[in-house]
Amino acid sequence: MSDIDDAPETLEPAADTPAAAPEIDYAEELLARDKEIADLKDRILRAAAETENTRRRLERDKADSAAYAVTGFARDVLAVADNLRRAVAALPPEGFDQVRAGIAATERELLTIFGRHGIARVDSIGERLDPNRHQAMMEVESDAAPGTIIEELQAGYMIKERLLRPALVAVAKPRG
Repeated sequence: MSDIDDAPETLEPAADTPAAAPEIDYAEELLARDKEIADLKDRILRAAAETENTRRRLERDKADSAAYAVTGFARDVLAVADNLRRAVAALPPEGFDQVRAGIAATERELLTIFGRHGIARVDSIGERLDPNRHQAMMEVESDAAPGTIIEELQAGYMIKERLLRPALVAVAKPRG
């Protein structure tokens, strides 16, 4: 007998040979990767948009802060303007002409300064009540159309586009 006859009839793979690689479906793998790439692109675009929105919001807030920084101070100084108006109204009609002229000149200068800083008086008399600019304090019987402002109790002011202080007003109501 020869050595060949002694060999087993079936050959089995040796223990150190690698097993056959599992089949890979490249089409599914590519589709999964494409979906992952699309998701990542979407997330990047959303993050970039959010960053841009935040930048714009901060710029707008910065501009508003600069434009309206004097709001608190202006609100406090409005009391001075009110008192100057009251002082002129409290003077007797005759005499005190120099005092009246001095107070009126001071009031005009204060209103000029307000104008330079974007602070303007709210016109009220004869207008319809606007709750965004006026605060009705009382109703008065009048021939004017209901809801028309017939008296201003305290002047209102705007600073640029914002209400600084509402005008306190009396509104017409029908005679009854």
